[in-house]
Amino acid sequence: MIKIPFLLVELALAVVWLLVRVCVWIKRRKIDKKQEAKLLLLFINLAVIVRLVFFPLFRQNGEVLPLLFDVNRILPPNVYLIPFGNFDQYNSINAMWLNIFGNILLFVPTGAILPFVFKRLNTFGKVLLTGACMSVCIELLQLPFFERTTDINDIILNTAGCALGYGIYIFCKLIRAKRRG
Repeated sequence: MIKIPFLLVELALAVVWLLVRVCVWIKRRKIDKKQEAKLLLLFINLAVIVRLVFFPLFRQNGEVLPLLFDVNRILPPNVYLIPFGNFDQYNSINAMWLNIFGNILLFVPTGAILPFVFKRLNTFGKVLLTGACMSVCIELLQLPFFERTTDINDIILNTAGCALGYGIYIFCKLIRAKRRG
């Protein structure tokens, strides 16, 4: 069994992010500080998603528990493909509601940040599709980890959160336009 520490994953993500940004700066020969601040916001959003999705929420001795990989336990994968069909498997109604609202709230910032950072993601459909694709990628990345579950409900709820986030973005944009005009 391989234990993958939380800090190692976050550090690797940060290094990859920084290398990509440096390559972009070198290619463009300039740094757009405003855009980089927006992109940093997106990176922080992704880092939080990775923390909450891949690593257990509880801590042991003050530390985040590692992600566990065991090649002998990959099969059969934990996969639920029937929408809302596994809600009876929660230990309590509170655990079920925490999962539902947690998955929605997890992607609300994503739905607001995407159109803020990327001008091409300027419609509800584009943001929704991007959020859904991000959620699908996350669910697929969970497949090799026996303690994680790939669940269609997570994709549906994450996408709903992204839609809610986009609504918040549009609302803020309308308020801002109203104040200016």
